[in-house]
Amino acid sequence: MIKQVRANYDAPTIEKEIQEFWVSEHAYEKTKELRAGGERFSFVDGPPYTTGAIHLGTAMNKTIKDILIRYWRMRGFNVRDQPGFDMHGLPIEVQVEKKIGVHSKKEIEEIGIDKFVDTCKRFALELHSSMTEQFKRLGVWMDWERPYRTLDLDFMESAWWTVSRAYERGLLAPASRVVTWCPRCETALANAEIEYGDETDPSVMIRFPVRGEEGTSLLIWTTTPWTLPSNMAVAVHPDFAYAKVRMSGPKGSETAICAESQIEYVMGKGGYDSHEVVYVMHGRELEGMEYLPPFEIDGRFLERGEWTYRVVLADYVEQDNTGLVHTAPGFGPDDYETGKRYGMSPFCPVGESGRFTDEFPLMAGRKVKTVNEDIVKHLEDRGRVYSSEKIKHSYGHCWRCKSPIIYRNTRQWFIDVPAVKDRMLSEVDRVRWAPEWAGESREKNWVEGAREWCITRQRYWGIPLPVWECGCGEVRVVGQYQELEEGDGYTPGMDTHRPWIDGVTFPCPRCGGTMHRIPDVLDVWFDSGVAAWAQFGYPAESEEMERWWPADFVVEAHDQTRGWFYTQLGAGVVSFDRAPYDEVMMHGWVLDPKGQKMSKSKGNVIEPLEIMEDLGADSLRLYMMKANAPWEDTAFQKEGPKNARKTLNTYWNVVNFASTYMNIDGYDPDAHSFASMKGYLREEDLWMISRTERMKKEVTEALEARELHKAVRSLDGYIMEDLSRWYVKLIRDRTWTEDEDAEKDKNASYFSLHYAIKNAALALAPFCPHISEEVYLHMGGGLLSVHMEDWPAYDESLMDEGLEHSMSLIQKIVEIVAAERAKMGSKLRWPLLAAAVRGKDESTNMSVGTFEHVLKQQGNIKNVMYLAPGEGPEGMSDFVSVEFDGGTVFIDFGVTPEIEAEGYARELIRRIQQMRKDMKLNVEQYINCEVKAEPRLAELFETWKEHISSEVRARSLAFTDSPGGDEVRTWDVTGKDIVIGISSLDL
Repeated sequence: MIKQVRANYDAPTIEKEIQEFWVSEHAYEKTKELRAGGERFSFVDGPPYTTGAIHLGTAMNKTIKDILIRYWRMRGFNVRDQPGFDMHGLPIEVQVEKKIGVHSKKEIEEIGIDKFVDTCKRFALELHSSMTEQFKRLGVWMDWERPYRTLDLDFMESAWWTVSRAYERGLLAPASRVVTWCPRCETALANAEIEYGDETDPSVMIRFPVRGEEGTSLLIWTTTPWTLPSNMAVAVHPDFAYAKVRMSGPKGSETAICAESQIEYVMGKGGYDSHEVVYVMHGRELEGMEYLPPFEIDGRFLERGEWTYRVVLADYVEQDNTGLVHTAPGFGPDDYETGKRYGMSPFCPVGESGRFTDEFPLMAGRKVKTVNEDIVKHLEDRGRVYSSEKIKHSYGHCWRCKSPIIYRNTRQWFIDVPAVKDRMLSEVDRVRWAPEWAGESREKNWVEGAREWCITRQRYWGIPLPVWECGCGEVRVVGQYQELEEGDGYTPGMDTHRPWIDGVTFPCPRCGGTMHRIPDVLDVWFDSGVAAWAQFGYPAESEEMERWWPADFVVEAHDQTRGWFYTQLGAGVVSFDRAPYDEVMMHGWVLDPKGQKMSKSKGNVIEPLEIMEDLGADSLRLYMMKANAPWEDTAFQKEGPKNARKTLNTYWNVVNFASTYMNIDGYDPDAHSFASMKGYLREEDLWMISRTERMKKEVTEALEARELHKAVRSLDGYIMEDLSRWYVKLIRDRTWTEDEDAEKDKNASYFSLHYAIKNAALALAPFCPHISEEVYLHMGGGLLSVHMEDWPAYDESLMDEGLEHSMSLIQKIVEIVAAERAKMGSKLRWPLLAAAVRGKDESTNMSVGTFEHVLKQQGNIKNVMYLAPGEGPEGMSDFVSVEFDGGTVFIDFGVTPEIEAEGYARELIRRIQQMRKDMKLNVEQYINCEVKAEPRLAELFETWKEHISSEVRARSLAFTDSPGGDEVRTWDVTGKDIVIGISSLDL
């Protein structure tokens, strides 16, 4: 049966009550149980870091997931919805360092790795609990009692198995490589762990004197003077033209070699105003040209063994600045590869903390980013600096501590991703991507450039690298926890994190020595990259894996094309020779109103929890889905959730109206079907049903295409325009009537209205789970929860395009009439004498004819006429004409005594209704009403007395000089004072 909803839409209160209802009634568990026999649908949750309160990006991410999970469940699927949490790595460590006041690895080791790791674990677990509650407040239904957590032993064991699988396939090996390095965190970083921001650095051109060509220099440009001590070569592009140029100006002259295209630019930087080209040759002709090293200490050049400083070739060289690139194989990935090709041994005189070692005594002990000016000064004193200035440019920073990164040659463990790149590319082609270009362009391009995956980190809180090594070179990779039992130092049930795992050793099978674990932890992206099978504890637990793997669907932000999507793809191909997912959806970031990234330092963070407490989670969810296509970034506008709330409030008002009158009349939706009501439905009822079916079709198709914005916009338009601003206005008089002869007609309007409200609740359920639940429970829902309902399938046979077209014409004409009223100062409550429609063809007049009563009602027009092409509006003396797509509308603004009487009657009704509302009277409650008005107005009111009394539920309506009652108020009606007194009568 229908139960009346509360009068006002108090979203936060309603949502908390609904969430309590879900818990007390075990709605989530029963909904899952209902679908347990359905076709399986496996979803893998990309795990957020447990580092603090959820932010808007996290809220959007979980909202998208929740929407699609609810949708699939309503479609009958048995959905696996285990949430995940990323609980290791620098994101946690840096937060804990701040909390306990340490600033370096040295300080961590002084207080004890065990204490630090324990603190990290407690911190991660506490935030896991608080984030879970925040996701619940957002309305997200997932299996919160059974999450996967990267710190749990079964998950870690799966990661170990994956490492061992890579080793078995010959894809895992140690190597010295130049990697991105955070000198503050003292660890290698992945490319996905680098954030770019502006830095001000030196911009210098340095002279490298050519051996055997007195007075001639190679000119190189760099923004990292600190890397010059490690210079071993100068790279040129084999196909570019390079010129030896004699330049001169007020300060003198010199000869240099640079890209021919850059001569004017280089001259300007050096302060020269004229030049002479000595010769031009291609880069390949410069190969092997020798030069003097940049540094000379105590009269000796810093030499690198047998290597001779010379020009080398490289395709990555660009034709900007000087066109010659300073090459330091110890400090650049491209430089390293070039050096490897030419047989150079990288020189890297920088330690883990980013300080120079004794290998470069001139700056030993100093941080690299602090020596740039001194390096430049040292070279300047020796005449090596051609030009020097400052430049502001984009530079990489550690994603967690925000320190500038460096490139550094270190020994790490790598997975040979290029060896499986072709297979990865074929999997990218197989997987469905939403949008399609996310795979075809972004992911494919990233995989095309695949490099070896550095899976090791020199930190503490993470999954330990399961590699033991002996001094003789023997290696053992542990793939399962039980293998530890063979080692010394193992104790049953031990924590396999650092430092406890570091105490486990194995006897070396080759030399009999002792094998020690390499004290690295795994890249935190490796943790999440194995989630698709580690969530099951595979291979130790294989039954659930066999049932649910691979994942049918994953969704994350667009940066994950080089992050989680990529690491899963690589780890999946290494482990199973396939991607662990069949469909990938990409979504955008949530930015501040100006389109900038939110950060606490900028003070531009918008907190989702505050929005939920103020406007409700449903408003936030609706806005985030409506604002843009999912894969586009959203510049979050604070008015957005408020506007979304207006939509939900409008829907609530419709439900309030319906539940009020249906409850009064005892309307039972279960007792009325389309078949039983079909003969009583008016054209506007059939139109509403047609629009409902079309909405269901649009929402369904949009969800299937993952175009959530289109689904929400269709729902929004349906609620605001079709249902509230149109249909409810059309049927209001039918629901108010107490004429027993009109009962069938009233029930027909109730049937159509209930049909619309219920289907809106079903379609809205995935997006706004709280309000849809509340509406469903009050509007006669037959199940425990709306989320247990089947998805509302659309019925093509109930869609009537002709009827919808006819109504759209009427709506257009009503808009025209309203616009002309505004121009003429004619209020909508005052009826118009007449309107005439001259259609361009007969179909327009037929459409108007179908809904003539609607045009009269919505336009408040007494008479409607139809004109043939070329025919004018006869009998209209005070009219305006407006052309539109369907023809021409003529509107008669003439005022007769009858029009005036009806207009004032409507004005009086509106004031009395407002007073009833202010007095908080029940809609069924009768009143006595007394009115004071000037004699002429009183006479006009008398002619409409019966109608006025009926509309305001007045037992008596008297016109008197001194109105009394429970409430007496004076109103200004078109410049005339009217006093109204109302007395409420008991029900």
